[in-house]
Amino acid sequence: MYRQRLTDEEILNGFHKGNAAVIREYFYGYCRVGYNIFDQRYQLKGKENLDFMSLAHQYALYLMEHDWKPLEDRSTNVSLRTWLINGFRYVVLDALKWYHKECGSITFEDYLQSFDVTSDLRLQFNRMVEDVCDHASLSRQDRLIIDMLLLQGFKGKEIAAEIGMTPSAVSQKYKQLKERIIVPYFRKNFDMDLDMPEVMDERAIVYEEGPMAEAPIPAPMSYGGMDYSIVRNMKLKRTTPEFITELEPDEIFVFGSNLKGMHGGGAAYIAYRKFGAIMGQGVGLQGQSYGIPTMQGGVDTIRPYVDEFIEFAKLHPELTFLVTRIGCGIAGFTDDEISPLFKEAHNVDNIVLPEGW
Repeated sequence: MYRQRLTDEEILNGFHKGNAAVIREYFYGYCRVGYNIFDQRYQLKGKENLDFMSLAHQYALYLMEHDWKPLEDRSTNVSLRTWLINGFRYVVLDALKWYHKECGSITFEDYLQSFDVTSDLRLQFNRMVEDVCDHASLSRQDRLIIDMLLLQGFKGKEIAAEIGMTPSAVSQKYKQLKERIIVPYFRKNFDMDLDMPEVMDERAIVYEEGPMAEAPIPAPMSYGGMDYSIVRNMKLKRTTPEFITELEPDEIFVFGSNLKGMHGGGAAYIAYRKFGAIMGQGVGLQGQSYGIPTMQGGVDTIRPYVDEFIEFAKLHPELTFLVTRIGCGIAGFTDDEISPLFKEAHNVDNIVLPEGW
């Protein structure tokens, strides 16, 4: 048995070497713990493609494709098990969104749980909630409920006792406020999409032990017989990889933003966490990323920013710009609506576009 004997670094070394026993004991074992937790919350068992093996294999293939680097990039104060389980959570959420085809995003409550209460992003979220309370048409009681629930972390029954309402009345009131004011405000001002499963959250998960999985180990770096070294060679195929977790020094991550620069989810969150995007800056170059606003209106409102980006890329031939599927997440546009905006980019050698664009 490897468990209890191997350090996190020894486990990672076993992953890199393709040690089947280490992968089975630790990777699939930790994923099993996560699956047991998330099954209690999301009722995964019995749903097509949401069984443990399907989700764990999907996560394994992703990590193998990236040579396990997402696990190496964990915060120093977070254990490998917590980091791995938390990454598995995003695979689960992404699969759930495919299962519920009509649901375009995860719930507001799931969004709130996707970052740590001590993080810079949480502080930015708190300011947004305060902004709602300051500017929305709310009664004193409404403001108190929002403040106590979202900022101070009180439970419904505690709020009920404080303001003289029943817990069910507080719950119903919050539901109305959320649907009428809070979620529309965040959809407009804060990118809530969490489509990207490679976002590794630093929030510690309270886990429980589960049985170790007797899992077959998928072949490294391959899927369906396809060589991922070919997929990764985007310069030959001239398409942006579906997942981007690291950049070369001369590469720029191009993402869809909002004018307020609230980089709260999806590719914008990746840009903020990994590639130098700046909170409060919605347009242009920032670190190793470039923001193109997509949340301010129709397609015609996006075109000027795309044109500006293309001209910027022409002026900087020393850089390679990797364009993600901007506008096709929470902004609600389709590839057919956005891709024509980049027609001129086809003739710009240092702009790499998503497949099909």
